[in-house]
Amino acid sequence: MKELYDLIVIGGGASGFFGALTCKQIAPHAKVAIIEMHSKFLSKVRISGGGRCNLTHHCYEPKQLIKNYPRGGKELLSVFERFQPLDTLKWFEERGVKTKVEVDGRIFPSSNTSQTIIDCLLDESQKLGVELLDSVKVESIEKEDLYILKTNRQTFTTNNILLACGGFTHAGGFKFLDSLALDIIQPVPSLFSFHIADKTLQQLSGISVSKATVKIAGKKPEYEGPLLITHQGMSGPAILKTSAYAARDLFEMNYQFNISVNWANENEQTLRATMETYKNENRNQKIGNAKLFLLPQRLWHYLIEKATIDNELKWVELPLKKLNKLVEVVFHDQYAVNGKSPNKEEFVTAGGINLKTVEFKTMQIKNHEGLYASGEIIDIDGITGGFNFQAAWSTGYIAGMAIGQKLTQEN
Repeated sequence: MKELYDLIVIGGGASGFFGALTCKQIAPHAKVAIIEMHSKFLSKVRISGGGRCNLTHHCYEPKQLIKNYPRGGKELLSVFERFQPLDTLKWFEERGVKTKVEVDGRIFPSSNTSQTIIDCLLDESQKLGVELLDSVKVESIEKEDLYILKTNRQTFTTNNILLACGGFTHAGGFKFLDSLALDIIQPVPSLFSFHIADKTLQQLSGISVSKATVKIAGKKPEYEGPLLITHQGMSGPAILKTSAYAARDLFEMNYQFNISVNWANENEQTLRATMETYKNENRNQKIGNAKLFLLPQRLWHYLIEKATIDNELKWVELPLKKLNKLVEVVFHDQYAVNGKSPNKEEFVTAGGINLKTVEFKTMQIKNHEGLYASGEIIDIDGITGGFNFQAAWSTGYIAGMAIGQKLTQEN
C-alpha cells in the first residue's frame, strides 16, 4: 500500500505554498506535500520585480482591486473580501517580513530582494512540516477511491489535490489532467512587449513617458500608463496592460496589428488648446526647444520631425496646417506591431481551467470532490503591478482553508 497523503499540492509557486501552509495551519495533523517539476521552488517569486518580488499592490478595496484583472475579476471579488492585500502584508509581517509601498502602488519587501519572501515561505514550510519534493513531474492523475498521481519518481495517493502549477503556453501543458476531463480554455500569452520594426523609433531606446494612452486599431478600449521605448519597440505598463486586456484578440491577429499612441495622454481638444496657447506665448522660441506635455526632448524632436517640421523653426513661423499635423502626431501617433516578447519579470498567460467550473468559496472544481485549483492555472490573470501574486496568495489561502477545515472535520 502506497503512502497516503491528506493533500498533494502540484506546483511549488506562490499559490501552492500558500495553499499548503494554510492547510497545515488549520489541520496540523495533516500530511501535506508540495511537488514541483523543476529543481527549485518559487522560481517566479525569485525573478519578480527585477529580483525584488512585487508581492502585492497598495489597493485595499476589493471592488477597486478586481478592476486590475482582465479575466477573473468578477469571480475574485468574493475571494478578496476574505483575503486581500492587507491580509497578505499582515501574514508576512507576522513572520518578520517588513514591506514598503512605492509611489506607483507596488509593494516590495523592505530588503529589496525576493530571497526574503522565499526564505519566509521555506522556513514556514519547515516549521509546519510541509514536505517539499522537487524535480517531480506528474505524468497522469487517476481517480478511484483516492487520487493516484503517477510521476517520474514515484506514485502518490491522496484524498485531496491542489492544482497550483501556474499557466501553460499551450493546451498540451495540461495533458496530465486529461483523465479528469476538465474544461480548459486554451492558454495564450499575456503581459508582453510589442515589436515595432521602426529603426528611427528604436534609436530612442530607453526613453520613457510617465503617462501615455495606447489604442489598438479597430478596437474601442484605450489603455494608459507609463510607456517605455525599447530597442525592439515598446514596453512599459501602458503596453503590458494593452497586451493583457487584448490577449486573445492579439493572439488571433498572430501579433500583427496597428496601434496608435497618444503621447500627451490628453483629449484632442485639450491637446490642441495647450499647443495653441504655448505657440501664442512663445512666438519667437524655436519649436525644438519647447517644453510640452512633459515629453523628453529627444522624443519631442522625433515627433516634430515626424510631422515634417524643422526643429529650428520658430512658433510664429509655424503655419496652421503644420500645427494640425503636429497635433495629430502627438495625439494619434501610429505604428505597425509585428510581434511580441514576454515581459522578462513576469510571464503570464490568459486561459486555463474555466472560471465557471470553479467554486470560489472553496476553490474546489465542481463535480470533482477533493480536487482544487488556485493561481494562474485557472483562467485568471492580472495586469502588472503585483496583482497576479495577490490572486495567487488569495486563491491559495482560500483553497488551503477549505481543505484544512475539511480535514479537521474528518479527523
